Amino acid sequence: MKSIKSLILVFLLTSGIIASAQDIQIYTADNSNGKITGASIEKVFADAGFKISGHNDMNVAFQGKFQKTNHKMYHLFTLYKKDLVLELIKLSPKAALFTPLSMSLYMDKGSNDISISSISLQGMAKVTGISADNDYMIAYSKLIRDTLKKALPNGHFETITYKARNEGELITSFLIEMEADDITPEGIEEELEGIQEELESSLETVGFVIAGFNRLGDEFKEAGYDKYDFFDAYSICKLPVIFEVSKTHPEAGAFAPCTVYMYKEKGSNTIQMAYPSVYNWISSLAIKDKPSIKVLVDAENIMVEVINETIE
Repeated sequence: MKSIKSLILVFLLTSGIIASAQDIQIYTADNSNGKITGASIEKVFADAGFKISGHNDMNVAFQGKFQKTNHKMYHLFTLYKKDLVLELIKLSPKAALFTPLSMSLYMDKGSNDISISSISLQGMAKVTGISADNDYMIAYSKLIRDTLKKALPNGHFETITYKARNEGELITSFLIEMEADDITPEGIEEELEGIQEELESSLETVGFVIAGFNRLGDEFKEAGYDKYDFFDAYSICKLPVIFEVSKTHPEAGAFAPCTVYMYKEKGSNTIQMAYPSVYNWISSLAIKDKPSIKVLVDAENIMVEVINETIE
């Protein structure tokens, strides 16, 4: 006989609260009348209580850098729900790997359909290690899916035919050990400022774009959760990567920009850093074409090199 938890999961799957075992989800609707826009989508998510941390028309950036675009519309959109994120961070700081969540909003040339891609409940659980049947994970997934339906009326979740595969480590992590004498408010602030200034400068030098920055720790303190001296999250992307991969996988915006978090728990002398590696893209989107794999792996290698040089 199935357990109660198994029966609940079957219900969630069949009712559409959980889409499938895919790592991403794509919601599509007809937009022949042109009423669905980036601005209208952003408003629906804001009205649902999400904090919008970034929204960029990538066709403008692509046209400027490459003198061409791949799609009629291509936006990268980052957002998160502060109260649910806090509850997930309490379970595991790895929840910050998707704080903010990334989405791509796109329309193919010659088509009147508009789509939004985002990480699925399965995808979040796979990377963060938080169970897909956790109440907060289910609530977050349901809120995202319900809001997608409002943003794209009369739409549907697409059936994704490719299968995710195992490809490399999904999380790239770093540790910075602080000297005991530096673990004072002044020492911590000075160390953090130095690391972040060098990191931002070095990343921009090698072509990465800092698409957003969120002081999550300040929001946690405002909510009465004071576990961290700081908890910051960067949204980082590289134009050639998303430009190349989106040619065949516009849904790759579910991973771009990626979030690089860094935090220090009170009483600890260790700063923790991590981001979801490009192997999430290759694995979850079943990417096989050599140009896409090359730009992804090259970006991963450069990112690791820059961070290691910064924290030495």
